[in-house]
Amino acid sequence: MLANKAYYFLKPILPWWLRLALRRWRAQRRRRLFADVWPIDVKAARVPPGWPGWPDGKRFAFVLTHDVEGINGMSRVERLMNIELDHGFSSCFNFVPEGEYSVPDSMREMLERAGFEVGVHGLEHDGKLYSSKAKFAAKAIRINEYLRKWNSSGFRSPLMQHKLEWLHALDVEYDASTFDTDPFEPQPDGMSTIFPFSVPGPNGSGYVELPYTLVQDFNLFGVLREKNIDLWKRKVDWVAEHGGMVLLNTHPDYMCFEGRPNRNEFPVARYEALLS
Repeated sequence: MLANKAYYFLKPILPWWLRLALRRWRAQRRRRLFADVWPIDVKAARVPPGWPGWPDGKRFAFVLTHDVEGINGMSRVERLMNIELDHGFSSCFNFVPEGEYSVPDSMREMLERAGFEVGVHGLEHDGKLYSSKAKFAAKAIRINEYLRKWNSSGFRSPLMQHKLEWLHALDVEYDASTFDTDPFEPQPDGMSTIFPFSVPGPNGSGYVELPYTLVQDFNLFGVLREKNIDLWKRKVDWVAEHGGMVLLNTHPDYMCFEGRPNRNEFPVARYEALLS
């Protein structure tokens, strides 16, 4: 955690190419070190005690989420929504309440009318949400205000940082800030399960934790430099075989909808291929 704090302190002054080079160097080392538990950790398929199964006898769950990090991502929300509608899907868009963009009421209303969900993605997107418990408590008050204003039931921390016990301060039904296995994240402690699980709180309170189970888009295409979705497809098949939850988090910020992708982007056709 000390290394993470130093990184996010220095991040604003580090050039983009250097940050990406450091991430790629770290990822290649960790890909070799954790080859036995990534992309598939066989222990994660263990069925939790008392697991009732999916509603209506369904074999597995398929969940699509998006974190909108900046202005570029915000400008692409409607196009991404329409692609999913064309394929018969709906998803959850998580917005940063006090980031570099504002979230118009019209945007949230458009998504809700189309059957999509709106979630809260931290407060700012700076990697400092959990810098201290006192600061988190102060931010939790503002986060709860946005949860109520946006009629949101779910939360995700920026950068997949997580302190699950602290999140009892939020008025949420679920959190989605963890993963089954992902050694490439800044806080790489996976939950080792492909199933949702309860996080009990005081006086009978609590929420449900939804770990993502497919590697995130920028890690797959930007950091690991994969050129296709074979890793996604392999993991989907495995999770479905074991009756778990396929949960993917992508970012419209990194999707190229027309023309040639820039250094941060990947062709949205890859995401469409997964939906197909």
